[in-house]
Amino acid sequence: MAWPPPVGAAGANSLVLGFGDVLLGDDGAGVRLLERLQSELGPQVATFVDGGTLSYSLLLYMLGTESLLVIDAADLHAASGSIGLFEGTTMDRFLASDRRRTLHEVGLIDLLDMARLQDCLPARRALLCIQPSHIDCTENLSPPVLQALPAGIRVARALLRRWNIL
Repeated sequence: MAWPPPVGAAGANSLVLGFGDVLLGDDGAGVRLLERLQSELGPQVATFVDGGTLSYSLLLYMLGTESLLVIDAADLHAASGSIGLFEGTTMDRFLASDRRRTLHEVGLIDLLDMARLQDCLPARRALLCIQPSHIDCTENLSPPVLQALPAGIRVARALLRRWNIL
């Protein structure tokens, strides 16, 4: 992750954040999908940031950002490897719901609240989630989550096309 964030760099108006801990199996699904997406699209399309388990320090990346795509593992109450996409206020409601959240989602809620207070919350924002199967001490994704990565990339690409980023 480049620090400080590049100003005026290619893709600076679009931010793709991947959250998760790659040492905890499916918890790292957001980061793994981010890596594949950046590899396919190239760094000129957007600013790609492995947010890991960070939160507050990512606010600087949001300054001047018009479009934000966050990718993370999340409890969707669905089959392992299921994909969910939540945009705009639907994303906000999903994050605020009373379902069980991951620590990154709590950090993401705080990050978005800080962006609101700084008047830099991107108007176009979305959360792409993958339902985890197992979160345990391993660097490997479970088979259902690994098999879901191509579908996640297709969903992300479709969203970026709709936002006229691709």
